[in-house]
Amino acid sequence: MMSEDDILAPRKSRSGGGSRASSSATPEARGPIIDQEGHEIRPESLEQGFREFRFEFGQAGPFGNLTREQRIARLDAIARLLDVAFILPGTNIRYGIDGLIGLIPVVGDIITTAISLWLVREARALGAPWYITARMLGNVALDGVVGLVPFAGDAFDVMFRANMRNVRLLRRWLEKQPRM
Repeated sequence: MMSEDDILAPRKSRSGGGSRASSSATPEARGPIIDQEGHEIRPESLEQGFREFRFEFGQAGPFGNLTREQRIARLDAIARLLDVAFILPGTNIRYGIDGLIGLIPVVGDIITTAISLWLVREARALGAPWYITARMLGNVALDGVVGLVPFAGDAFDVMFRANMRNVRLLRRWLEKQPRM
């Protein structure tokens, strides 16, 4: 009787002694490949299909190939969504989802800080120098640490707007750079 291991992975022939698997069993001797309708599939056609179906992980990010202006616009849109997307009814106070998510103790602040750090990473990818990214990281750190304080931290978060500050820092630096 065959064990379950023999069914899943047949034993290779050992030197000297009887083995259950025959020595003529090679990877090519597995039998035909059958599709869902019962038709045989030729191995050559599979290779062609796999060549057409591939991902280029290192080439383009999740948003495809974006120009510098599109990347900056994306950063600006995310910063606005995080910091100033909504207006508190009856007031002139603007807040974003950063303030709303920050109401969830600890987890919300970790999530919003991670998003803010992604914005800093994108700024660095756009060529921002270390002193700009250091200031941006300082804004994110201050926002994250003070945001951990219940309610008072959320109020600070709504007023401080670290992401808008960071995009403003990046834009000012970019304006001073020569156009290529």
